[in-house]
Amino acid sequence: MSSSMSLSSSPGLAYRLQQAMTFILALPPAYLGTVVLLVSAAALRPNLLSPFLLLLILRQAAPLGFATIGQSLVMRCRSLDLSSGGVIAVVSYLLTSGVMPLPWPIALPLCILFGALVGAFNGFLIVRVRASAVIVTLAVSMILSGTVIALSQFHAVGDAPEILRSMGRARVAGVPLVPLLWIATLVPLALWLRRSAFGRVLDAVGANPRAAGLSGLPHLRVVFVAHVTSGAMSALSGLMLLGFVGVGNVKLGADLALNALAASILGGINFGSGRGGMLGPAVAAFMLVFLFNFLTSLGLGEPGKLMLQGTLIGAAALAYCLRHKDSAH
Repeated sequence: MSSSMSLSSSPGLAYRLQQAMTFILALPPAYLGTVVLLVSAAALRPNLLSPFLLLLILRQAAPLGFATIGQSLVMRCRSLDLSSGGVIAVVSYLLTSGVMPLPWPIALPLCILFGALVGAFNGFLIVRVRASAVIVTLAVSMILSGTVIALSQFHAVGDAPEILRSMGRARVAGVPLVPLLWIATLVPLALWLRRSAFGRVLDAVGANPRAAGLSGLPHLRVVFVAHVTSGAMSALSGLMLLGFVGVGNVKLGADLALNALAASILGGINFGSGRGGMLGPAVAAFMLVFLFNFLTSLGLGEPGKLMLQGTLIGAAALAYCLRHKDSAH
């Protein structure tokens, strides 16, 4: 009797195991990557898993998390934004060089407005002129960064405003304030995208832009709004990064655009697909920052981290291509 019961239950167990394996493999790579990293750190550098250091790494990941929010939005409607590095450079220069002697309640919103205006400029060229998103946003980033470098010869950068430095040090019930601001931005936005008409149109545009346009959906407006949001998120990322670093730098956030791109893809956001939602890219942002800290603790220098960064971006793009090819068949 027992042997017959085990035989009859084994197909059910095998089916459940197959379902579980299928579910795990369907998850964005960031989830499995984070688990592997945490296990590796527990074996090689267990001090990285202390609550204090984990919260510190989470605070370091918040600027990338803000940039990733914007990048994932534009990628879901089959676009791209590589201008975040230039936006952050301008924000850093405006707030630390003394060229904008305004009180912080005015200066900080103006910086966010500047980011939104850059996003609006990108969106206009992409939507109306039909220019390539890669070329437009990369050119804008280079122009903004070059302008900052040129102006810094006349007005050098200095310390960040005290309000940003205080924000970077502040804690709420022992938790750094900056990650809480990241979560407070991420969660309402994720809920809004899931329940709003904008989120449904965003998914429709990503699935088939031509069909969305023919059906009368405001697909061009959605792409434009996504770029405006991405620009504002880049400016917010610059504010958080500046508060964390404490001083201005003309190259501040130069690698953030590529890291945000990698985090979006590793988090399950492909061009036209938002399968990873908003949580997947957030997990990927934490994973990348944790990985860089882990490699630093192992003594890997900056060249090695740059090579690994490029490898991750290439692997993420390859994973997207393979999945897209499988889904096409």
